[in-house]
Parts: sequence; structure tokens; C-alpha cells
Amino acid sequence: MNEVVVRRRGPIARFFLGLWNAVNFTRRLIMNIVFFAVLLFIIGLLMREEQPTTLAANSVLLLEPKGRLVEQDDRDPITRLLSTADSRNEQNRVVQLRDLIGVIDAATKDKSVKHILMDVDSFNPSGFASLHEVMAALQRFRASGKKITAFSQGMSQGQYLMAAQADEIFLDPQGYGVMLEGLASYRPYMREGLQDKLGVDFRLFKVGEYKSAAEPYVRDNASPESKVADLFWMNDLWTRYIDDIAKARKLSPDTVRASIDNMASGVAAAQGDLAAYAVQQKWVDGLKTREEVEAYLAKKGFGDDASDDGLRSIGMNEYIASNRLKVPSLSTTSIGVVVAEGEIVPGRQDPGSIGGESTAELLRSAREDDAIKAVVLRVNSPGGEVFASEQIRREVEALKAAGKPVVVSMGDVAASGGYWISMNADRIYADPSTITGSIGIFGLVPNVTRALGKIGVHTDGVGTSPLAGATDPTRPLDEGLATLIQSVIEKGYRDFTGKVAAARGKPVDAIDAVARGRVWSGAQAKERGLVDAFGGLSDAVNDAATRAKLGKAGTYNVRYIENTAAPFGGLFGSRLESRIAVSMLKHSSTLQGFAAGFVPDAQKQLQAVQAQLIRRDASPVKAMAHCFCVF
Repeated sequence: MNEVVVRRRGPIARFFLGLWNAVNFTRRLIMNIVFFAVLLFIIGLLMREEQPTTLAANSVLLLEPKGRLVEQDDRDPITRLLSTADSRNEQNRVVQLRDLIGVIDAATKDKSVKHILMDVDSFNPSGFASLHEVMAALQRFRASGKKITAFSQGMSQGQYLMAAQADEIFLDPQGYGVMLEGLASYRPYMREGLQDKLGVDFRLFKVGEYKSAAEPYVRDNASPESKVADLFWMNDLWTRYIDDIAKARKLSPDTVRASIDNMASGVAAAQGDLAAYAVQQKWVDGLKTREEVEAYLAKKGFGDDASDDGLRSIGMNEYIASNRLKVPSLSTTSIGVVVAEGEIVPGRQDPGSIGGESTAELLRSAREDDAIKAVVLRVNSPGGEVFASEQIRREVEALKAAGKPVVVSMGDVAASGGYWISMNADRIYADPSTITGSIGIFGLVPNVTRALGKIGVHTDGVGTSPLAGATDPTRPLDEGLATLIQSVIEKGYRDFTGKVAAARGKPVDAIDAVARGRVWSGAQAKERGLVDAFGGLSDAVNDAATRAKLGKAGTYNVRYIENTAAPFGGLFGSRLESRIAVSMLKHSSTLQGFAAGFVPDAQKQLQAVQAQLIRRDASPVKAMAHCFCVF
């Protein structure tokens, strides 16, 4: 007969067990309280309704954009809500171009708004093309007989281009002036560090002597062709920038250029006072603190003693929430706008990247929606993976085949793959300062045989055919595979130039002459027949409406067709990146991706190549149509 012996815990064990149960209960209680508090807070934000603000006559609009200027909000809903709730948190803030222009245009038509006080200190513009659209809106405001005053503690050249559209500009006396530096394109070149020091070899396959996207992996400096091409388009953009400043400030371009070129000696002569130098060069009208500017406007008839700033004013976000931007149309007929912003990568992507599948689906939904009569594709992309670009281009053709006009509006950048997805539109609009072209293809193959050899790791084995295992980066690159890859890249280039020639109605030789991977400004591209006309998004919308025979504005809606970012995507994304770094030696395929993260600056500049090197799919050979054409 078996006996069951039950051992009772002693008093000390029971004490610690009871203590642990109490601690555990308290822990769970606190976690539940915090969880439900956060949940109720989010629900409250979602259910909160903004009450329309009654705006007094003769008011001032406080135009204070905070954050990155983007075509499309790339934040997930949770981040967006938390950023909106905490006005002090500027780290995750973005400003949608359409919202900024919409605010200014609404104020132009609003009889209650007579003045704009603009502060660009927390504004982070992306490029000149998008800024030109904001400038045009500010010029429309002034053309209506209203005035703009700009104030800043100190401005970058992008911020200053926007502020220069004001009737008068004031700098804080203790601010850091106006820094007009010019344009530059410098990248870290890593061949010596990667190949000579670490033993990581890269083989570059490309067509086009100007296709320089992957040069940092295989060279110690920029190629002569890259320098010539980059300086050509940058000089064009810089000349236009100087002309814009000169026109806005009623100065000669030569005077502006000289004051920029001689800035170092000029500031030294001004005893290191950047603000005083800006006044001397007539870049600004005077030096005032924010409080002095507010008092100055109050004396002009905009004062309100009851308000915190002493002005009869309304903030930008409050103005948006007052529903003054909503102009409903009686018609359900629409122009669809699809935004393609960011790197072009395979699959489905959240806003901020262009997914071959997800962006194609947006275009497909526009094609299948009977209420949408035409589509504007707004492109702001340096390109990316070729097949993903082709997926999007095919949907553009499908829209046209369905009888729906497609008009492309290029933003700051629409180069390489960005041009690929644009070329078949009925009409292409670009700003003179858009960066485009870069019609070329490249492939990059890493090899870590020597790197592993340095630590005594070698790969060996057998295969049934010459190419079996040839894509393994831990084995020396097979020359047969190298021949195969180069032929694939050359075919990709022929496809690219052939499609451009067919889309633009030009001989292939004529396209090849302006291709070869060379980057152009929008103005240079128009001269070479790569774009059709100068204009912004509104011009493209009007063109699409005309082609669809929709009549005048107001008889149709402009509807953005877009997805939103998945909640917590950024959180899990950063954790996955850390997992990749940890498992590099465990999975040899991930070794292909570590080079772009070797130098922090390189990671920022070359993240698109890094992403494609890390990505593993069924294709052993992947062609890239990407342009590192930023400044």
C-alpha cells in the first residue's frame, strides 16, 4: 500500500510565498490600472470632437509648421494621436504638404484673416520643389491684399526660402542668423575599410557611367562622371534658389550670390554676429524678439489684451480643426490622388515607403471605382527595386486602358525607379527644381569569403551544376554567375530605356543619350523631353480634370486614396533590426546587409541598398533602379 506524504511548508517559506503573492497582486493591479488609463486616454482622443472656432474679424493666422514636410503622413495612428495630444513633442511631428497649402489657401479666402505671422524655427522642409508649392500659396495670400510677417531665431536655407516670401522678416537679436551654405552631395566611401581592412568584397554590375548609387562600396572616392553630373544639376538648383531669394527680397542675384560666397569673412567683420550680418545683407528687415514682433503687430491693429500673446490670432492646428479647410462638393465625381513617397520595395508597405503590391493595389482600386474619373500619381521617390517599380507602372497602363487619364506630379525627387513609375502617364508635371532622371540599373553582390577566412571559417562542399550554391556570399563569386548578373542588368537597362522611348515617343538612342544613369533637374529634364510641363500638384489635378472632361473646379472632389501605417510598426521594426544584427553570424545571408550599417552616415545614406541586400526571396539576382541624388 502506497502512502502519500504531504510536506507542509515551513513558516519562513509561507512568509516569503505570501509576500510574493502580495507583490505579484500589486504588480498586476498597477499594470491593469496603467493599461486601462492609456486605453481610456486613446479612446477619449478618438472620440473627441473639435468645436469650430469663432474667428474674430481682422485676425492673425499663426503659421508655425512643426516637423518634417511630407507628402503623406507616415506615422502609425497611435504615434499620430500621441503627437497631437502632446504639443511639446516635436520629435515625431510631420507636416503634410497638402495641409500646409490648404491652411494658407483657406486663409486667403477667409475674410476674417488679414495677416499671417510665420515662424519656421521647427519646420523641416525636404526639398525645393515642395517648398515652391508652399511659396506659391504664400504669394497668393499676398496677392489678395493681405500681409505676412516672418519671425525666427535662426534659419536654414530651406526655412529661409519660405520666410523670404513674407512682407517683412525679423530675427531674434540673440539668434543664429540665416545660414545659406549652398548645395553639397558628400558620401562616405568604404572600399578600403570593407575590402582591405575587413575582407568584405563587393562586385558592382551596372549600365551607365553616371549610375553612382553603389559607388561607396567599390570606390574610395566619387567617380569623375559622378562629380560632373552631380555638380551640373546642383548648380542649376542653386542658381534657381538664388534667383528666388533675390526676387523675394528685391535684390540682384549677383548681390545675393556674393553675400553667400563671402559669408565667412562678412560674419567675421560683423564680430561674429550672424543676425547682424543678415540685416546688413538685407536678408531680413530687422532684429526683434518674438514679444517685440507681437507688440509690433498689435500696434498695427491686431491686438487683443485678453489673449496670451496680445494678438487676435488663431493657431495653424486650431484653424484646421475649425473645419475651415473643408469645402464639400455636391458631386461624388472625383479625381483620385495616389501618393508614392519613399523607397520602392517589394510587397506591401506602410506610408513612407512605396510597396510594389500595396501601391499597385491603390491604383487598382482607383481603376475599379466608378466615381473616380482620373488619377493623379504624386511621386516623391529616389527609386528602388526594379520589379516593384514595374508592378506600379503596369497599373498606370491599366488605368489608361480603362479610359481613365493618369497625370503624374513629381515632387522633390522622382528619379530612377521614381521615373520608372511615372513615365507612362498621359502627362508629367515637374518643378524646375525637381530631381529626376537617373535612368539606369545596377546590381551589387557582396562576398565575405576573405572576411571569414580571417577568423578561420571556410566554406566547402559539392554541387550538381555550375551555378548550384553560386549565390552563397561565403564562397568566391563564380564568374559564370557574374556573367549572368551583368547580362540581367543590361537587359534591365534595355527594358528601361525601351519603355521610356515608347512612353515618350522618342527613339531608343535618343533616350540612351540622356539616360546612362545621369541625374537632371526638372528644368534640364524638360529640355531633354523627359517631362512635359512645369507645375505642382494643383496643375496636375486641373489637367486630369480637363482630360476627364469634368468641368471647372468645384464640380468634382479631389480624393486621396491611401492606406495608414500599422500601429506599433515602428516599435517592432526597430526590434527586428536588432535581431538581424545579433544573428549575423548565425545566418550567412544576413552578412550581406551589415556593410551599410558599418558607418552611421553610411547607414543613413545607403539604407535602401542595405534593405535590398538583407532581403532574401526567390530571386538570386535583383536589379535596382535607385538614385542617391539628395543634398
